[in-house]
Amino acid sequence: GKYRWVYDVPMLKNPSILLEVFWVLGISFGIVWLLVLLMGGCESHFRPSELWDITRGFLLLTALFLVLGCVAYFFVSWHYGWKYSILFIMDEHEVVHKQLPGTESKARAIGKLTALAGGAGGNVGMAGMGILVANRTSMSTSYSSVRRIIPCRRQHLIKVRERFSRNMVFVDDEDFDFVYLYL
Repeated sequence: GKYRWVYDVPMLKNPSILLEVFWVLGISFGIVWLLVLLMGGCESHFRPSELWDITRGFLLLTALFLVLGCVAYFFVSWHYGWKYSILFIMDEHEVVHKQLPGTESKARAIGKLTALAGGAGGNVGMAGMGILVANRTSMSTSYSSVRRIIPCRRQHLIKVRERFSRNMVFVDDEDFDFVYLYL
């Protein structure tokens, strides 16, 4: 009663995972930028010229993090052997995105290193992200909570969106239509 398949994402040829990381970073920076602007606007001596100064600083930080993100993605790709291997399990209620045992152990090692680096640097957010990466090895999406499904045939990807999560279902060409229509 379950349909299972394994897909190896070529990490340097398929940019979908990197773009998802950039999307999350962009949202994070946007929220922090907005909070800083709101806090600055509440001050009685805030001048509109300071708006550009704050924005310019955030743009420079964003550019820096984009470069660091690319370097980190290249390192992770190398560590994974240039491919990200995923097991998908689909039934009538949900689709599960699960890391294979080899990928799972590598993800845990990277997560632990990230948590240690965040803790050593006093960055609580980075430490928390590392702990999350080290412990989360699968993601399931219940069909009843799906809000949107976006096919990206060229990337062999079906994006399954819920309110607060985004699952990436990778499928070979020959099964793409079947999985997309089932979802």
